[in-house]
Amino acid sequence: MILKKKVPLIDQHDKYGFWGGKFGGSYIPETLKKPIDDLTISFNKLRKNKIFLKKKNFYFKNYIGTPTRFIKLENLSEHLGGAQIWAKVVSDANGGAHKIYNATVHALICKSMGKKYIVGDTGAGYAGKMLSMAAKKFGLKCKIFMGAKDIKRQKPNCDAMRKNGAEIIPVTTGSQTLVDAVSECMRYWVSNCDTTHMCVGSTVGPNIFVKICGWSTSQISKELKIQIKNEFKKIPNKIKLINCVGGGSSAYGFWSEFIDFPKKQIELIGVEAGGPKKSKLHAAPLSKGAKLGVLHGAASYVCQNLEGQINETESISAGLDYPGVSPIHCFLKDTKRAIYTYATDEEALKAYKLVTKFESLNPSLEPSHAFAEAIKISPKLTRDTIVIVNSCGDAKKDRDILKMRLKTI
Repeated sequence: MILKKKVPLIDQHDKYGFWGGKFGGSYIPETLKKPIDDLTISFNKLRKNKIFLKKKNFYFKNYIGTPTRFIKLENLSEHLGGAQIWAKVVSDANGGAHKIYNATVHALICKSMGKKYIVGDTGAGYAGKMLSMAAKKFGLKCKIFMGAKDIKRQKPNCDAMRKNGAEIIPVTTGSQTLVDAVSECMRYWVSNCDTTHMCVGSTVGPNIFVKICGWSTSQISKELKIQIKNEFKKIPNKIKLINCVGGGSSAYGFWSEFIDFPKKQIELIGVEAGGPKKSKLHAAPLSKGAKLGVLHGAASYVCQNLEGQINETESISAGLDYPGVSPIHCFLKDTKRAIYTYATDEEALKAYKLVTKFESLNPSLEPSHAFAEAIKISPKLTRDTIVIVNSCGDAKKDRDILKMRLKTI
């Protein structure tokens, strides 16, 4: 299968929901077939409904605060030499991260389907925080499933969720991180799907959830495309779009409008979580050769042990600490449209330190992985190369981790 021009990648799957014939699908229990089918039908109608689209655009502009800034990092560029470094500051969005796009759309879908309850998963806490905000905005009751380990390390976002009226359900099974939160959230939805809508926080899960999230976050690249044209009077010939990749929602949203451009003109670079330098554990299935597996209702590259069981992951970044990845990114890797690498915890911390030293930005640990790659490659590039990093979240949630860890590097 090859990429089709002018067709959104979220729609380039076969009738069974697979991209490239093997990534994605909907591996679901029989009890979820009807709610998944109902959601699929509803979304396909709503995304073409003028009233729904008008409502979505209104809230994106007046609630989320789009468009977010596109700025040149003059000081960092001068310090490093080589390429021009720019940032799409998606953390300007209401709530401080890209997750608000997906949460807002899911809340609007929930309302349109006549449901009063919404549930979701979260790792770094941003997906949960944004869902709690959207639920409050639209008068929905909200439950957030979150690993007990992540609850401890992401206290600021947990405080925000509770302030917004959401109930946090601690998940104490497995690694007590994002992977287990997603599992428990799906189990809950199986039993409550008649009254409750589920929001998956990234471009993972059964096919329809990948599509809804990708459709929502594509707003990022729609804005960026206009901003690049306004800044340079055209789309330049040498652009590198660098994004962190966990589940992959911000990266797909950042790249969506540029995927059908020639690779020589626009290069897509995804940066996964390489974990601590001295650890064998990581959250980098694409760049560290993970095998195909099934996780949370979809086939993708998944970190597995020799017996094929899901491996534990390790990362300083709760938002990237996930053993799988979006089937969309697996497809982009296999078609060689995007390249994937990783940054270690230590490299992300050093990147955070350097960016905040030279610029008035405060990127969270997730985009700090992307900045680490930009810092690594920019000095080797020519001045006419435009490196753009998606600064997709702010570091308020990471304040305790940063305070402790910056002393050690």
